[in-house]
Amino acid sequence: MTAFSLVYTLHVLSALVWVGGMFFAWMVLRPAAMKALEGPARLKLWIEVFQGFFRWVWVAVVLLPISGVGMIHLQYSGFEAAPRYVQVMMGLYVVMTALFIRIQALLLPELRTAVSAQDWPTGASVLGRIRKLVGINLIVGLGLVAIAAARPTF
Repeated sequence: MTAFSLVYTLHVLSALVWVGGMFFAWMVLRPAAMKALEGPARLKLWIEVFQGFFRWVWVAVVLLPISGVGMIHLQYSGFEAAPRYVQVMMGLYVVMTALFIRIQALLLPELRTAVSAQDWPTGASVLGRIRKLVGINLIVGLGLVAIAAARPTF
């Protein structure tokens, strides 16, 4: 295995964990939780899901730029020589990371506080805001994956 293929593999796996996890949560877990659980149990479930999933997202948040910069230097000899789509991907990574940090640092503590106080309406409202941001992040992430897969020449 070459250095590039090792770095590329880490990069793809990191993106798969992050974007795939959001896809699963949005498209599979959320609808199932809506059908199977009452509001309080659903809110408690999401706190646990976020806690476990966000550990893996942090791994991706760290590995993606390290592996991305590694690939840039191995394949293009620096940022200046990297094609435009690579720069677009870097920008989208920053957007995704900012949305994730907003959820982790601001909204998740608010959700925990509401659930601890058994303030279910506030908890549901916060979870709705988290859902919207995760949805936006999922769209950005899927777009980023599409760009990577297509490797445009712009």
